[in-house]
Amino acid sequence: MTRRPPPRSTVRDLERYAGLFAERTKVMRSSAMRDLMALTERGDVISLAGGMPDTSTFPPGTYASIMADVAEHSTAAALQYGPTEGMASVRRCIAQVMEAEGMAIDEEELLITTGGQQVIDLVCKTLIDPGDVIVAEAPTYPGAVPTFCSYQADVVQISMDADGMRIDELEETLDRLEREGRRPKFIYTIPTFQNPAGVTMSLPRRERLIRIAHERELLVLEDNPYGMLRYEGEPLPTLYTLDGGEFVIYLGTFSKILSPGVRLGWAAAPRPVLQKMNLGKQAADLCTSTMTQHFVAAYFAAGDWRDYVASLVDVYRRRRDVMLASLEAHFPREAEWTRPQGGLFIWATLPDYIDTTDLLARAMREKVAFVPGRGAYLDGRGGSSMRLNFSGNGEEAIAEGVRRIGAVIGEQVALYGTLTGARPAAPLPAVEPRPAAEALADVLQLPRRQAPSRQDRAETDR
Repeated sequence: MTRRPPPRSTVRDLERYAGLFAERTKVMRSSAMRDLMALTERGDVISLAGGMPDTSTFPPGTYASIMADVAEHSTAAALQYGPTEGMASVRRCIAQVMEAEGMAIDEEELLITTGGQQVIDLVCKTLIDPGDVIVAEAPTYPGAVPTFCSYQADVVQISMDADGMRIDELEETLDRLEREGRRPKFIYTIPTFQNPAGVTMSLPRRERLIRIAHERELLVLEDNPYGMLRYEGEPLPTLYTLDGGEFVIYLGTFSKILSPGVRLGWAAAPRPVLQKMNLGKQAADLCTSTMTQHFVAAYFAAGDWRDYVASLVDVYRRRRDVMLASLEAHFPREAEWTRPQGGLFIWATLPDYIDTTDLLARAMREKVAFVPGRGAYLDGRGGSSMRLNFSGNGEEAIAEGVRRIGAVIGEQVALYGTLTGARPAAPLPAVEPRPAAEALADVLQLPRRQAPSRQDRAETDR
């Protein structure tokens, strides 16, 4: 009988290999979402953490039919290597998706990637040397944070409000960086149904951002995974449309409108930039899975892909409404949260004496999970905030998950009151439901109860 060798100690392993690690590993950070994946795979945990679309909505019969078609007509090709830039048939599918959002695209200016995440990585690989500046929103996509850190970028974050990134603050920051002799390599933004905040950049700010990009000759990475998941309001032109293809690198993905499992994203960019990204992709993975590319091509050929997206919009709209109603019912009056018109996320902010990283540990004991807010910042901010996802669970699970989180928050509020003598805020008065267009403003802000010793600062903040 073969015996397994005893496990080495972690300390010994670190000593053994520490001298071999690249310098960049010292600043690598783990993704807040990926850290939670193992925990939230447990069937008894209600996960409001991951940005997961509900893949159970995809008809099994359609999947079986498409895969049978690939097997019958394309087995050899689907099992073979493909071009790094992606199959021409799939780039035509991507052109259809972009056209549906008002964008005209030359298929030769597209690069198919292994998910949208690879676009972020390739842009950093192409543009970033250690110490280079990236400008991003605050908060920003938690999955981008470890990528920026891995390339040793200096990330400067710009605050947001109900209309998205504050462009006045952006201009002030760019002026300061220019005085310091530091030119950002690119500006990273999710202008439509931002992850994690859920807000949408207004048209005037979009136009102003593009003017800044042209005047200062700055690249902008526009991340647009959620643009077609709109539940209220009218679509706005993408930054790519407003730019005309000069300074905007556009990131799209099939993860939210088809399936994250196919791992297919894409980039549209000025050709010189795209060529360098292509070289970076060759070194990374040679090509994106040809099998899943054939699946996507067959799926688009089989029927109108927009019908499935429309069905998702109906499902997610109801789930968003359930989460908003549950927040009203179970979160304290001191809390505030966004009311997104689309996308997959709500950003909630609690009284500043509650740390959501600590709160998560308590919530996990109640078998519910969320993403703590610090994962969306690079400077330690976001301690009292959390990201909540409403797409990955049914309506009953969403309501129960929010109830559990609310109960844990209630314990913290009561404890704070006991320790400080502060009285909890009075319950919100009952109100009649408002029409949808009025009720779904981008941001709901409720008054926050502060510690008595911070009253003066609270008044100033308002």
